[in-house]
Amino acid sequence: MRKAVFPGTFDPFTLGHLDILKRSLPLFDEIVVGIGKNIEKKTMFSESKRISFIENCFSNESKITVKSYDGLTIDFCKEIGANFILRGIRNNGDFEFEKAIARTNRKLSKIETVFLLTSSKTSFISSTIVRELILNKGDFHLLVPETVKIS
Repeated sequence: MRKAVFPGTFDPFTLGHLDILKRSLPLFDEIVVGIGKNIEKKTMFSESKRISFIENCFSNESKITVKSYDGLTIDFCKEIGANFILRGIRNNGDFEFEKAIARTNRKLSKIETVFLLTSSKTSFISSTIVRELILNKGDFHLLVPETVKIS
């Protein structure tokens, strides 16, 4: 069985994340969206809110589940029996950063990382940009799925 973890903070979940997940569905039997807890990051949305954004987006897709985890992504993969890590790449900077992590993960665990290039229509979107728009009362709605409701 091909089981992947798509790790991230997803603060918030964007159309870029959605695109990567939809395009990866044919590649894997199961995908776990892993919401990692990063003590270095101060999140805008609670863990439960981020989980609900994603679960609501994929309520009709049985191959995708959402779980949060502490610690290393490779330890989470081992815990749930995932043999792949899924990552989206927007640009050269993303690739260089992710390449080093992927090589380290493979050395430590034999877990392979699969990179998907973001589509051109979503490659400029980042959660950081969306948070800035939200904080400054800008129109962020074109960058997130309809399930990302901000009250």
